[in-house]
Amino acid sequence: MQIAAVQCDFEIGNLAANVESVRHRLQIAAENGASLIVFPECALSGYCFDSREEAFQASVVLDPQNLYLKPIIDDCSRLNVHAIIGLLERDGDRVFNSAVTLGPLGILSNYRKLHLPFLGVDRFVDPGDLPLEVFEIQGIRVGVHICYDGGFPELARSFALKGADLVVLPTCWPPAADIFANHVLIARALENQIYMLASGRSGTERGWSFIGHSSIVAPGGFLQASAGSLLDTIIYADLDVAKARQKRVIRVPGLHEINRMADRRPEFYDELIKPNPAWPRYLPGGPVVDLS
Repeated sequence: MQIAAVQCDFEIGNLAANVESVRHRLQIAAENGASLIVFPECALSGYCFDSREEAFQASVVLDPQNLYLKPIIDDCSRLNVHAIIGLLERDGDRVFNSAVTLGPLGILSNYRKLHLPFLGVDRFVDPGDLPLEVFEIQGIRVGVHICYDGGFPELARSFALKGADLVVLPTCWPPAADIFANHVLIARALENQIYMLASGRSGTERGWSFIGHSSIVAPGGFLQASAGSLLDTIIYADLDVAKARQKRVIRVPGLHEINRMADRRPEFYDELIKPNPAWPRYLPGGPVVDLS
């Protein structure tokens, strides 16, 4: 399978224009051979909202007949592709930062962002409440998480243990995230022996800049494609499922062999699932810490 990550800008609150932007790039990526095309976080809605009410107005109900989803689903059917798209999801009186997977048959899967930074729309949305899911697209097992979620290695490892071949990360990375963007996906692909794909937004919105830095990394941490800070581009890579499912790495036969799945010692990892009250949540308005 060929996979693609779309990197471009969107208009805050202008769902109709953003849908057309998605459809245009879906067509381009499909014409270039991609079967799975990933778009950035909040691609349909925009990200830098100033209130929950404003975010709610830009949210959509996940219904295949929805005004904004149906044209994309129809395109997926016509082009025989799947698309993973960031949006704000409305569910009753709740709103989530979500990434929905659309295909020829409609809505295949949905993920709601679990870890919420004190930034942009994430200040106002509800925390994700759905279990981690690995689903299949043309024989490829896929997991999805969003932006800040990528800083929690437990998620990528959980997806790998559930059998994922590919884990995707739609993002709206701000400038301070460049070190993360350049290194963490490589580490996740190395430590889990899986493919990692980040689709990063570019451009500016309400005074905030987004750095792009979309990338596709192969098992073992080998960078296959990178967009850097280009404003508007699509990157592509071929996915070989056998590489993701061969967890035994043989560097020197009989002398240097490792398996980061089989060699785990989970009986010593119990602290990973214990909440730690010593670490408080956000205290808005506190001192600024310069990590540069």
